[in-house]
Amino acid sequence: MFNKLTAMPADPILGLLTKYREDSRTQKVDLGVGVYKDESGHTPILSCVKKAEKYRLDTESTKVYIGPTGSADFNRLMSELAFGIENPVIIANRVRTVSTPGGTGALRVAADFIKRCNPNSVLWVSDPTWANHTGLFEAAGITVKTYPYYDYDTKSLKFDEMKAALSQVSSDDVVLLHACCHNPSGMDLNQQQWDDIIELTVEQGFTPLIDMAYQGFGDGVDEDAYGVRKMAAKVSNMILCSSCSKNFGLYRERIGACSIIGKNAAASDIAFSVLLYVVRCIYSMPPAHGAAIVETILGSAELKQEWLDELTVMRNRINGNRAMLVNKLKEIGVERNFDFITHQKGMFSFLGITSAQVAQLQSEYSVYMVDSSRISIAGIGTGNVDYLAKSIAKVL
Repeated sequence: MFNKLTAMPADPILGLLTKYREDSRTQKVDLGVGVYKDESGHTPILSCVKKAEKYRLDTESTKVYIGPTGSADFNRLMSELAFGIENPVIIANRVRTVSTPGGTGALRVAADFIKRCNPNSVLWVSDPTWANHTGLFEAAGITVKTYPYYDYDTKSLKFDEMKAALSQVSSDDVVLLHACCHNPSGMDLNQQQWDDIIELTVEQGFTPLIDMAYQGFGDGVDEDAYGVRKMAAKVSNMILCSSCSKNFGLYRERIGACSIIGKNAAASDIAFSVLLYVVRCIYSMPPAHGAAIVETILGSAELKQEWLDELTVMRNRINGNRAMLVNKLKEIGVERNFDFITHQKGMFSFLGITSAQVAQLQSEYSVYMVDSSRISIAGIGTGNVDYLAKSIAKVL
């Protein structure tokens, strides 16, 4: 049986990480993998996570299954964090949430759920979108199409084209939107644009699926949830996929959440039964450790404030890195305008150079980024920004 297989291409980002690790040159820069890094290039464990984890280890009394829904406290706290405790959908008991193996697991649960809701649904994603979005939904048997989003020439949103495309989407279809910190472009909808898209969603009647992997990394926990909260309050049906990997630094714990909203509590209960069947068929029971850490933090006023403070440090560092790179390029006399980088949010940005220049940066200067010139802003620091800027200037 195995002899009939042909090799699949390596994931471009994970393959890049391998190349970076194997590069023996002492001066090298990793701008590929989207994980937070501090000034020393290390991805630390948050102090609040250490405290919550100790509490978990001291109080855990069993390793028995926690059930397909996961922890009820985690699900409630994640719902309140995303939608806001005073949101009409929370008050009306229309939200149903399950714990999932990371944000990717949440997306796969959503994909299979959508397939059961309507096998013929088309799922629309932004052009570009996270590289794994298409594969996840196609693996569930869903047809994926794109709508215009990022203008590579002007380094801005194709907002008018986006609205025109979505105005043609069927009520049977699903539209995936990034809540904040768009991956890979860093270009987010502003509040007025969110309002326009929400109005369009209500008019067309399609189902919004919002991917929120970076809540708190853009402008703040509440600010980054603007679109999620307002959309939830306006539409009859909605799906939200959340991740705790980035904002809690729980990358290897693999904990996230998938939330669905029905038109009323009874409809939500029916949809939830289908969601639980999907979970049972994919992984049966979610992991418990990461969820216990998150619910301990969110359930404690002291730990939650410590988390918000640590999240602010991470957010400010990333925003500072954006400005630092742009200013350094200006300092050394680069004439091309890179100011667009400071107008974007979150972990990523397209540098806007050619694939040949990307290859040259890698081969000659050990600067690693994906072929599209998408860079992870967190990989920049005071220790490498001079070298990075000079390397970019040379290939330009």
